[in-house]
Amino acid sequence: MLSQDKPNPKDSPQGSCEKPRQNILPTAPLPESISKNIETIIALHRRSEKDVPQHQRVVETVTAFFGRPIFLYSILLGIILWITPNVLPRSLGIPKFDPVPFAWLQFSLGTGSLLVTTGVLIKQERQEKLAEQRAQLSLQLNLLSEQKIAKLIALVEELRQDIPNVKNRSDPEAELMKSPTDPHAIIDVLEETLASELASFSQQKASIEE
Repeated sequence: MLSQDKPNPKDSPQGSCEKPRQNILPTAPLPESISKNIETIIALHRRSEKDVPQHQRVVETVTAFFGRPIFLYSILLGIILWITPNVLPRSLGIPKFDPVPFAWLQFSLGTGSLLVTTGVLIKQERQEKLAEQRAQLSLQLNLLSEQKIAKLIALVEELRQDIPNVKNRSDPEAELMKSPTDPHAIIDVLEETLASELASFSQQKASIEE
C-alpha cells in the first residue's frame, strides 16, 4: 500500500503567509477651517494660562486633588485611624492623645475645611474671569456675524434690483433684515417682558393665597 502524505496546513504557502489581520480604521483629515478653529482655541487657552503666577498654579494643582475620590477616602481613613485609639479601653495600654470629644480632630478638620474652601475659591475666581472673557468674545463675534449677515442681505437686495432678468418685487422682511439688530433694544424688550411676567405671576400667587 502506498501511503499518501496529507499536506500540513502549516507547510502550505497560505498557512505560512497567513498573519493576524488588524482592523485599521482610516481617519480622514479635518477640514482646514476646523483645524484653524482648533488652533485658535488652543492659542486662546495658552494665552490665558501664560500669565498665571507659579504660586497660583501650585494652589490650583492641590485644589484639583481635593476633587478626586482618593481625597475623600484619605479623609475617612485618617478619621478612623484618629478615632480608633481614642475610643479603645484603657486596659489595652494604648495612649489616648485626643479623647472624646476629639478637640484636636475638630480643630484639624476645621482648619482643613478653611484651606480647601479658600483654594476652591481661588481657582473658581480665575475660572469665572476666563468664562467672562469668553462670553464677551462670543458676544462680540455674534454681533459681528449679525452685522455681516445684514450687509450680505443688503447686497443681495441691491443685486436683485440691478439684474434686469429678475422681477423686482417688494420684500418687507428683507428690508427689515438689511439693518443690524440693536442689542440695547433687545435687552430693553427682554427686561420689560420679564418684569411684566413677574408682576403677573405675583398677582396670580396673591389671588391664589387669598
